[in-house]
Amino acid sequence: MTASLEQLRRCHFAVDLGAARTRVFIKGEGVVVDEPSAAAINTRTGALIAVGTLAEQMTGRTPGYIRVVRPVKGGTVIDIDMAQRMLRHLLGDKVRRALRRKPRLRAAACTPHDADPLAQRATVETLVGIGARRVELVDTLIAAAVGCGLPVERPEASMILVCGAATTQIAVLSLGSIVTAERVPVGGNAIDHSVLSYLRHHHELMLPSQSVRPLHVALRGGDLSMTGTGTTEIHGRDVATGLARSVEVDTVGLRSAISIPLTGVLDGIGKVLRDCPPDLVADLADRGIMMVGGSALMPGLDQMIREATGMPVQVAERPDIASVTGLGAMLDGQIEPMTLNPLSA
Repeated sequence: MTASLEQLRRCHFAVDLGAARTRVFIKGEGVVVDEPSAAAINTRTGALIAVGTLAEQMTGRTPGYIRVVRPVKGGTVIDIDMAQRMLRHLLGDKVRRALRRKPRLRAAACTPHDADPLAQRATVETLVGIGARRVELVDTLIAAAVGCGLPVERPEASMILVCGAATTQIAVLSLGSIVTAERVPVGGNAIDHSVLSYLRHHHELMLPSQSVRPLHVALRGGDLSMTGTGTTEIHGRDVATGLARSVEVDTVGLRSAISIPLTGVLDGIGKVLRDCPPDLVADLADRGIMMVGGSALMPGLDQMIREATGMPVQVAERPDIASVTGLGAMLDGQIEPMTLNPLSA
């Protein structure tokens, strides 16, 4: 974390620019924006047609001159101008006018662990472009840990797994800092792609990418654990004929498909534990792993990690908004650092 708690308390709003969703927290009001990080533009005129949910619904359903873009990839802004335009429309005129009235408007933002200076600069320029005079950056791991209620300020080990759309971040925290961390380029998008590939090769069925999330929900009753035996009917397009077709998909096949990208996440967990001091690893044997992020909601994923690591695994109460909630708690002054008083003579 590059910003102190005192600096964060002076901020007026916080932004979590994720690859899947963008969330904005305003001090005193809470989370006011929770929309997909997508924008639809007219390539002929350059005009912005839609942002957020409407733009995401247009994916794969637009004529040639309309393009749906995602200005954020892996938690890093890759198109500053489009990210600014998207944020302005998501906030709306009323909220932006209220923010502009603040003297020396300050903002806070999440950045992925070990983000390079160019990525940090892109985040800062994005928020400066919508009116912020100063931008404080916070490590996503610390913000998410605070948001899900982990005692990060105490001399005890807390392990967190941030399951994002493009990356998975793993860390062990103690005394308000990151002891050891790892960022794995495997996220919810990779898991979705594995599911689509499995259905294409084993059932000769093509699905639109937006159908994968409803598939996860449909399998929530018979999850992806080793004992899960549930099935669900999936509608898609036949690869050979191009006609609509339905197939029954079981959890055993989906588990085998998901296990391939999950291997990278398990390797990252093992590396973090190997680099962690033994005393902190002993704490984790009882505390286990806390999962946050939108992909943590996939049914059975926590059980698969529990079986592979032998450690307790919990999913936060609201894992999808843990990062922005943690930023909001810091802005509202709800987090106090542990004070170490010097010994008196």
